[in-house]
Amino acid sequence: MDQAVNATQLATPGSSLSLWGLFLQADIVVKLVILCLLAASIWVWAIIFEKTTSLRRANREANAFEDRFWSGGSLDDLYEHEGQKPGNPMAAVFGSAMGEWRRTARVSGADLGHTAVRERVDRAMNVTIQREMERLERWMIFLASVGATAPFIGLFGTVWGIMHSFSAIAAMHNTNLAVVAPGIAEALFATAIGLVAAIPSVLAYNALNTDLSRFAARLEGFGTEFSAILSRQSEERA
Repeated sequence: MDQAVNATQLATPGSSLSLWGLFLQADIVVKLVILCLLAASIWVWAIIFEKTTSLRRANREANAFEDRFWSGGSLDDLYEHEGQKPGNPMAAVFGSAMGEWRRTARVSGADLGHTAVRERVDRAMNVTIQREMERLERWMIFLASVGATAPFIGLFGTVWGIMHSFSAIAAMHNTNLAVVAPGIAEALFATAIGLVAAIPSVLAYNALNTDLSRFAARLEGFGTEFSAILSRQSEERA
């Protein structure tokens, strides 16, 4: 009975081939696939917007912080104003190193030029860089996952829809194009939605991953320069 009803629907001349019509006429499994892919696509675009905005803000704040850092002012004053409660990743790297260095300086008889002190400062900066990058890279794995799996999820919906359509067509013993076309179109619609979700995901992941790598290298470069400055000051005090 179910097959006869489906076959009648496929043969209806007034079957809509609009996107909304294809969705309404699709099998329940295909509908679920399409809805999941549409939800993933919306989430992908939200992540793209958030990551793009966050990276632009992080680079802008890093530029402003570097200007203040290299202005020739007191590092202690800069630490008091920004290092203790950093508002951006680069200030956090500076604050972690400066905080470790100052804690060592308060220890009576501590040798600031000792290799162990420099290692602790470098370790503090590396941990901070890793923590800040983990925060910036949040949800990147979701972009990669959608880019890799969405086409296959869409293909599953297509295969299921075609199987469902052929079952209904077989019940009618009619292979007329007017009968076949609506069911095939409904099935292929799932693949199209899968590509709509996957293509932006892959492109955004590649672009954002490159930008994140550049920003991580920028933090590491700043950390190396600051470590050299602290080492030089330690030698001068010694």
